[in-house]
Amino acid sequence: MTTHASGTFEVQLSPQPAAPEEASMGRLLIAKQFSGDLDGHSAGQMLSLMTEVQGSAGYVALERFSGTLHGRAGSFALQHSGSMDRGAASLSVRVVPDSGTGEPAGLAGEMTIDAGAGHAYTLSYTLPG
Repeated sequence: MTTHASGTFEVQLSPQPAAPEEASMGRLLIAKQFSGDLDGHSAGQMLSLMTEVQGSAGYVALERFSGTLHGRAGSFALQHSGSMDRGAASLSVRVVPDSGTGEPAGLAGEMTIDAGAGHAYTLSYTLPG
């Protein structure tokens, strides 16, 4: 049975030096503070690439959340893949398989993010048993 967790998060992005041979590529450190059904923090890294076409870009990121999910203590990782195609956005955020530790061990699921609502999230997930 799929369960839904929702709430908000605050995000801090810290730009890191770009590779000298690829000026259009950026690297950022991610720090998030989650509230709601997820209560805790995450840390990770993002790679982004801007194209010469206005409104087109892509990013990938990995982050590890530590805290509680509906009161279950532990951690898990999220994998992001996002793109902008001339202004049309697409985003996939999935729980990395077998990344759950502690009570969220075996967690599987997907997260949707609504940046227009002050960084609101919904995590649709399953746990074994």
